[in-house]
Amino acid sequence: MKKLPLHFKILIGLIAGIIWALISSALGWNNFTINWIDPFGVIFIRLLKFIAVPLVLFSIISGVSGLSDTSKLGRLGGKTLLAYLITTIVAVSIGLVLVNIIKPGNMMDDEQRLKNRISYEMWLMENDLGPAQDGKSYIGMPENKHLLSNAWLGTVSEDDMKDVEEKKKLAKAQKEAGPLQFIVDMVPENIVVSISNNKLMLQVIFFAIFFGITIVLVPDSKTQPVVDFINSINAIFLKMVDVVMKAAPYFVFALLAGVIAKMADTPKEVIEIFIGLGSYSLTLVAGLFFMVFVFYPMMLKPFVKKLSYKEFFKNISPAQFLGFSTSSSAATLPVTMECVEDNMGVSKNITSFVLPVGATVNMDGTSLYQAVAVVFLAQLHMVDLTLVQQLTIVFTATLASIGAAATPSAGLVMMIIVLQSVGLNPAWVAIIFPVDRILDMCRTVVNITGDATVCTLIAKSEGELEKY
Repeated sequence: MKKLPLHFKILIGLIAGIIWALISSALGWNNFTINWIDPFGVIFIRLLKFIAVPLVLFSIISGVSGLSDTSKLGRLGGKTLLAYLITTIVAVSIGLVLVNIIKPGNMMDDEQRLKNRISYEMWLMENDLGPAQDGKSYIGMPENKHLLSNAWLGTVSEDDMKDVEEKKKLAKAQKEAGPLQFIVDMVPENIVVSISNNKLMLQVIFFAIFFGITIVLVPDSKTQPVVDFINSINAIFLKMVDVVMKAAPYFVFALLAGVIAKMADTPKEVIEIFIGLGSYSLTLVAGLFFMVFVFYPMMLKPFVKKLSYKEFFKNISPAQFLGFSTSSSAATLPVTMECVEDNMGVSKNITSFVLPVGATVNMDGTSLYQAVAVVFLAQLHMVDLTLVQQLTIVFTATLASIGAAATPSAGLVMMIIVLQSVGLNPAWVAIIFPVDRILDMCRTVVNITGDATVCTLIAKSEGELEKY
């Protein structure tokens, strides 16, 4: 066991966690799993999160202060944002193509879909939103009078609906913000508060870049003690990552066992959850699979020819498995940085800037998910989205992904904004709640793989890819 690579150990932990959760639910041990095993998974995420913010802070300061030419930072920033923007647009487009070809929402029973459509038209009337944007009306047809009930949402739990209302408030606040609010939000009022809040990672990045540039502008004789101190602190936090990762397989086991134990009380309920939304889940997973195993390797190959397909995944698999288990790009960031630096051979100057930015603004998996989920929900309610509306989804999902926090289920908040942008009911997010946690784990793998791919490409373009 000691000789096995870390990614294999983590994979064994993942599988063992799933098997244990199914056995414990079958034998009625879920309370034991939740009370005595799941807490170790929570501890694992907390360990990674408390390391992530200071590691980002000191890594960026160290990387930027090491640049003798500050103009290089501007070039690096431009390349990074452009690359992330391109991958995000591609991800949304792939999601839209798949969901329009497969049409997962149309696979539901026709009468149920008709009930859903009538509930949608009732919602439009109740909120004085006028007729449906596709110009069709089913509510006035005599043969549909017996269906005048909010059928689908009636099956959604009360807790889920409360969760929807909270997310709607967050989405409304974000939607009502001005066009430059994103830039305003990047500048911290109090850096201590920003460091203590994982959701304010962009502010930490802004401060770190500003601090690093200022170090370059001050004579070396005055800044060298500060630089040495920062480099030493950075090395200590990296060592913390190594120590935590030695126990990662056991923590991952606890994390997965807890997640599945909380989803349902019996294996049958877990299976039923996925069958009910199976067509949507499979469509989304197909898109995510394409991004990870086809698009990113194809993106790398023309520029990094010596890097084989197998080697690429071997290099970043520890971060991918960890991302799957934590559902958080931010929590996985320390391990992603370690994988890209040590295994891919990307210089610290590049990883310390590109990866923290990626963990904050690059959400390819989230963007693809929003595209698939919104069109699926529209299909489920017999709403035909026009080409213009689908292009609106591309635009809105791209912008929303930039603001999505790198934490579990943040994409649900962003999806409310996307639903509203094409005139759909934001409460529909409750429909996909049952499978969201597991699919969120898959989305995070895409986000992390995208970050690693872009970081490797930029390192190659800057001549700072040592191994390849």
